[in-house]
Amino acid sequence: MSDALPLTLAATSSICPRCNTLHNGRFYGPCAECRVQLKATLGNEARDVEVAEYVPKMNVTPNAVATKDD
Repeated sequence: MSDALPLTLAATSSICPRCNTLHNGRFYGPCAECRVQLKATLGNEARDVEVAEYVPKMNVTPNAVATKDD
């Protein structure tokens, strides 16, 4: 498709939504200092969570055609 715009991942200037300072980055978002602070205060280590095995409910009874023996 020739109508598509080329994808560029070059650094651009944007304003940090958290501290309102101008910074250069490839994507819009918090600046590097805010990211470090957010990871230190809000970041958690990954952990394994045990979840009960999924068992589908049988709230539908099969119809006569589905259970018919030939």
